[in-house]
Amino acid sequence: MFKAIVNGNKSLQLNWVDGQVEVDGKQMHVDVVAQSATMSHWLVEGKSMNTEVVSANAETKEFTVKVNNRTYQVQVKDRFDELLVSLGMESVGKKRITEVKAPMPGLVLNVMVAEGDLVQKDTPLLILEAMKMENVIKSATEGVVKRVVAVKGVPVEKGAVLIEFQ
Repeated sequence: MFKAIVNGNKSLQLNWVDGQVEVDGKQMHVDVVAQSATMSHWLVEGKSMNTEVVSANAETKEFTVKVNNRTYQVQVKDRFDELLVSLGMESVGKKRITEVKAPMPGLVLNVMVAEGDLVQKDTPLLILEAMKMENVIKSATEGVVKRVVAVKGVPVEKGAVLIEFQ
């Protein structure tokens, strides 16, 4: 049994057994023909659908899929994911990132965040010049900036802490 959350708001209960799919308790006959590693053709209760997996994140179980050229964001949860949530243990086993370190020696050209800022994953944090190239250092996680150690115009060594998260 799986739970699929589509576009962040629609929840479906799914169960797949021997070519039969159960969606929210309703049995449906499904035929699937794989056309490639990411594309397939589905026949669901006589309705034809072309599907493509555009992107997949196995760690978060999040997928971007196209069905008949319409794009959907889907997150899949199994019974173990649901159990962890019910026990308040959904973050167990996940590495918590508390600081950003310099990946190489360089000069801090610009700091784009301040203490107390809420950042999302991939938010630009600062620009580090190294070997005459500007490197945008992005957040690997979402969180709140606890302390900005990096200072504009000051050189840093590889491994130096640049930013700390709460």
